[in-house]
Amino acid sequence: QAQLVESGGGLVQPGGSLTLSCVGSERRLAQWTIRWYRQAPGKQREFVAEIYVNAKTRVATSVQDRFTISRDVYANRVDLQMTNLKPEDTPVYYCILAHYDLWGQGTQISVSP
Repeated sequence: QAQLVESGGGLVQPGGSLTLSCVGSERRLAQWTIRWYRQAPGKQREFVAEIYVNAKTRVATSVQDRFTISRDVYANRVDLQMTNLKPEDTPVYYCILAHYDLWGQGTQISVSP
C-alpha cells in the first residue's frame, strides 16, 4: 500500500529553522501534486504549500516569506524548508498526495523558547 512518511519535526526556538521531509513509497512523488497542510489542536486544517508536477510551487500567503517547498526527484522526497519559525507555526504538519487524497501520519514541530 502506498504511503507517505513525514519526518524532520522537533523542538526549535523562535527564529530557528527546520526542514520537514515527505518520502513516498510505491508512488513517484514527482508525478503528482504534493501538498503540505498543518493543523493545531482545536483548529481547522490550514494549507501551507504545494508543488506541482511541473515543479512550480504555491505557498500560503501567511508563510510565503519564510517557507519554501522543494522536491528531490531521485530521493522521491518533497521538503518544506521553514525559517524564522514562530510559536504559531507549532502544529502537526502533514504531506498529502493530492490526487489520491493520501495523507502521511504527520510530524509535530514545537516552537518554544
